[in-house]
Amino acid sequence: MIEKAMILAAGFGKRLNPLTLNCPKPLLKIGKETLLSNTINFLEQAKIKEVVINVHYLGDQIVEYLNKKKFNLKIIIINEKEKILDTGGGICNALKYFNESFLCLNPDTIWNLNYIKELKKMESNFFLDKKKSYLLVVDKIKSFDTNLKGDFNLHKGLITRKKGENLKYIYTGLQIINPEIFLNISDKIFSINKVWDKLIQSDQLFALESNINFSHVSTLNVYKKLNIK
Repeated sequence: MIEKAMILAAGFGKRLNPLTLNCPKPLLKIGKETLLSNTINFLEQAKIKEVVINVHYLGDQIVEYLNKKKFNLKIIIINEKEKILDTGGGICNALKYFNESFLCLNPDTIWNLNYIKELKKMESNFFLDKKKSYLLVVDKIKSFDTNLKGDFNLHKGLITRKKGENLKYIYTGLQIINPEIFLNISDKIFSINKVWDKLIQSDQLFALESNINFSHVSTLNVYKKLNIK
């Protein structure tokens, strides 16, 4: 059973300007919860015991927020003060805290308790088949934001992605990672897509299709609509 997770909270959130000019995106609220607290609460319900959170843009606000809040799991903060390391670099920079497979989440998604069942299924499939990376994806027809383009295609659980293809599935922002996928990567700043593309080439990137309607804070307009749902 997975007991550790990482939340990626270092981004600039530029598509949410002007809201994110003075407030980091993870601290924006949907209803009474911030995107970050909603994600941490979800992890608590999923029985995660320790979470690593990387911060950069307006990171001091996130650190102060976490210090004031009382969550029921251990929180480790990594402050990327000098440079933002992008998604892959941010995860790679945190690997010293993970000696076994772990969850990685984007707080932009509105996680809810319905996802726990799918997460448990992911865990079971991941360890049974000894996968290296396992993503949760969703058909883009289930997306609240109808402007989101697809990230991948999916065939019998195997992810593909080719130029010029109509990509049907969206990455939800949840994945299980075996730290081994970062072996032989010397870059400090890089997108997780670099790792995914290598895994795709060797038929080693897998995904579970989510059946849950997908709500993701992508733009200012979508954020406003989600807050009045």
